[in-house]
Amino acid sequence: MPLILCIETSSTNCSVAIASDSATTSNTYGAAMVLDILEDNSDSYNHGEKLHVFIDEITTRNGYVMGDYDAIAVSSGPGSYTGLRIGVSAAKGLSFALDVPLIAIDTLKALSTINKIDSEYTAAFLDARRMEVYASIFDRSGKRVLESQPVVVEDDSFIRFRESGTISYIGTGIEKTRELLNIEQQYITEVNPTAAALCALAIDGYKKSDTVDVAYFEPNYLKEFKIGG
Repeated sequence: MPLILCIETSSTNCSVAIASDSATTSNTYGAAMVLDILEDNSDSYNHGEKLHVFIDEITTRNGYVMGDYDAIAVSSGPGSYTGLRIGVSAAKGLSFALDVPLIAIDTLKALSTINKIDSEYTAAFLDARRMEVYASIFDRSGKRVLESQPVVVEDDSFIRFRESGTISYIGTGIEKTRELLNIEQQYITEVNPTAAALCALAIDGYKKSDTVDVAYFEPNYLKEFKIGG
């Protein structure tokens, strides 16, 4: 049974989870294969101070040592430049030091998997400042039908999906676009990216040997760095 440390820092939420295929789904998010999770959402972006403390704490309180992990999984973006840089740097360092595989998981794909609203499409939105969001859309089977991209939202954005079937929205980019897109409240799940959403995808990636080269892997920033991002 693989044991995987999952790291999510692409937003204000500094989140660490342990993935195991023997875990139940009794966690807050209803996400699968989450053995334990530790996170803190703060606008101060103290990820650099919190992340390694969280990793040590969640490992110790579950009776493990770092050498027990079979792999490290990390949210690969899009999202906050600073947050992604901190999380990916930590994941790469641990993967190298422990000599275990590194699994990179698309942030919007992971976010879409914890959508519990029954709809034809799931739109995963992350706030990207002003009226822009990082967006990706998935069909009912989980297949991506709109690639991750930064979008300046207008009233006709995503119109072909909105008109062709029910669409639900998950993420931090919803509230500022809700009125413009005429999104009904019952189709909204406002939640930050979380390490809980990485767990099942991490287990699946490990079993399929879907890993990345530690030396060359970089996050998917989607946009150039701006101060405060």
